[in-house]
Amino acid sequence: MALLPSKGVVISIPTLVLTVSFSAILLFFLISSLSSSPSPCTCPVSPNTASISPSPDDINWVKAQIEANGLHMHENILRKGINPRTRQQQLQDLLQFKGISHYEGPEANNHTALPCPGELLVEEHHSNYGEPWAGGRDVFEFLAGSANLTPESRVLEIGCGTLRVGLHFIRFLNSERYHCLERDELSLMAALRYELPSQGLLQKRPLIVKGEDMDFGRFGFTGVTYDLIYASAVFLHMPDKLVWTGMERLAGRLRPVEGRIFISHNIKFCSRLGGEECTRRLNGLGLEYRGKHTHDSLLFNHYEVWFEFRRFRA
Repeated sequence: MALLPSKGVVISIPTLVLTVSFSAILLFFLISSLSSSPSPCTCPVSPNTASISPSPDDINWVKAQIEANGLHMHENILRKGINPRTRQQQLQDLLQFKGISHYEGPEANNHTALPCPGELLVEEHHSNYGEPWAGGRDVFEFLAGSANLTPESRVLEIGCGTLRVGLHFIRFLNSERYHCLERDELSLMAALRYELPSQGLLQKRPLIVKGEDMDFGRFGFTGVTYDLIYASAVFLHMPDKLVWTGMERLAGRLRPVEGRIFISHNIKFCSRLGGEECTRRLNGLGLEYRGKHTHDSLLFNHYEVWFEFRRFRA
């Protein structure tokens, strides 16, 4: 009896190759998806803001640069240069000669978008504070760090003067986040006509308002609260009654709990009342005293004294 050939599935070689290839590709993607599954991240999250104050490494770096270049301070005399001048001499030159190269006649007014008085150009206002202009950076670093500010924070300065401190806040904060109330016209002129343009900060649009007697009505809006409100030496020149009026108006503009008020030098408007009465009046405004702080200058032998308050209720 003859044997019949067995029946079965006949698979061609090309079909077999295609099937094996497809299986290999499917297996590859399956393994890849399993191995790349996200796992919980336990690494620290980096803050969004850069360091406000220089680190010890920063200080050591600049000291090393000075040493490597063999630099030493010499007697404070006019150095050699194109035309070494004192500020007074620079001002006289501007008034008499206008500048080494300048326009004459009708053209004199056609090439300067924001003409600035000579007194401001030679930075005489940098000597109005009784201490180096660089101290403004010290104040900024202390306050911004103590209040845990970010570029999104809002800051109100009472008496910003010529922006010795304010410039650093304006540069750090996002646009329109820095506000100031200032009474002195000359200081405001220096701030708006020289400091902001020369520092390239006009695009930050700070709100700087001329006003007196702690009148915040000219700010033109309500409902805005600040993460930091500070006054540097301003309250020293006010009667106690006006200071308390200011504190009452400021309390409602301070962000509850996280917001801070800092006042420099002393708080005699409070201490003259006595401890219990001062605490009672602060509590009536929803404020509490948080303590006294000192902060050393980076560049000269000086420290700032600051008194901290917070709003403990909405």
